[in-house]
Amino acid sequence: MRASRRSCARPGRPVLARVVASIALPVALGACAAEPTTAVGPPAECVTAGSWYALDGSLPRATPAAEILNAAAQGDVVLLGERHDASDHHLWQLHSLAALQAQRPDMAIGFEAFPRRVQPVLDRWVAGELDAAALLEQTEWKKVWSFPPEYYLPLFEFARIHRIPMFAMNVERELTRAIAADGWDAVPEARKEGVARPAPPRPGYVDALFEIYRQHPLAAKSKEREATREDPGFRRFVESQAAWDRAMAEALAARLENVPAGSRPLVVGIAGSGHLRNGFGIPHQLRALGVTRVTTLLPVDAPGDCQDLVAGYADAVFALPAGREAPPPRPRLGVQLAQKDKSVEIVAVMKDSLAASMDLRAGDAILSIAGTPVTELGAVIAAVRAQPAGTWLPIELRRGGENLSLVIKFPPAKPR
Repeated sequence: MRASRRSCARPGRPVLARVVASIALPVALGACAAEPTTAVGPPAECVTAGSWYALDGSLPRATPAAEILNAAAQGDVVLLGERHDASDHHLWQLHSLAALQAQRPDMAIGFEAFPRRVQPVLDRWVAGELDAAALLEQTEWKKVWSFPPEYYLPLFEFARIHRIPMFAMNVERELTRAIAADGWDAVPEARKEGVARPAPPRPGYVDALFEIYRQHPLAAKSKEREATREDPGFRRFVESQAAWDRAMAEALAARLENVPAGSRPLVVGIAGSGHLRNGFGIPHQLRALGVTRVTTLLPVDAPGDCQDLVAGYADAVFALPAGREAPPPRPRLGVQLAQKDKSVEIVAVMKDSLAASMDLRAGDAILSIAGTPVTELGAVIAAVRAQPAGTWLPIELRRGGENLSLVIKFPPAKPR
């Protein structure tokens, strides 16, 4: 059975992962209201695991896989979404890639996980010149992405085996951080990695970004009042996100430039679903670049939510089984970090966060964690993520001219 019909002016609740390099608190966006209904009891299932659904109306429409994938393969760009830390999402991406490649062997695959500067490493990987360990080391995986590599390696191996070009869609974190801190116009052109000014984001995207911004360390600098949409910091925050989306859209579009329509490869983008939902992020920037033959396919966890799964959310979704236990939530400090030469500095501390309760402050430089000196941003992020809930983590800081030793006491895991 399907759930009763719901509606709202702007469907969906996009959650945008890693808007800037931070260890922040999780975010949940509010839902729009449901239409009155006479249904009694819990909502019925919206989608059934193991099935594809076209989103061309007010409810998901069960559709054969061949119909969905055949239609996607006829276009220029296919966007495959993910939740970065969900292994089933990446397995679904692999299966979808295989189905698409069977129809369009001439393919190129772009990854949000890689910044543009590592493109020569990806070329060597596809050519068979590197093993997996060398790929991760030379792309600085722990620094630039840090999600479990075992989730992504099957995708990389698929490209290597089939000699499918891989390309980096992302830019350096320092660029998005600089835009969030100073604004698009204040960042020198030489630092923008060739990214052009983004198309103005749609109002629904701005709405979603504001809900994220309110809980982000960038908004925590003003502790005297609540964040508002008129805050200059929020404008910069939106500019940062739009630039991030634009950079990835440009990388996808570049694979189609100066190639006759009949000779173009099928360009596939592997990116977080928050950049794709509702056509807000990358799809919006692709349209501004003149790329319109785009299909967005997203994984969803059954039983799904019919309030979200309406026309415009994506072209189609695949329902994944909900039986696999999700990994426990990672410990969160609630800080924004920045690489400063050979040190890692705390740029902002989120209000009411663990970091705030432990008296971590903006401007603190992190010298060591658990007795191990740290000089790279990725090492700090990895150390925090690896820390089990309910444990203590010694940390050494430099504040002004003084060295301080603190112990971060992570709260115990909540009962599940």
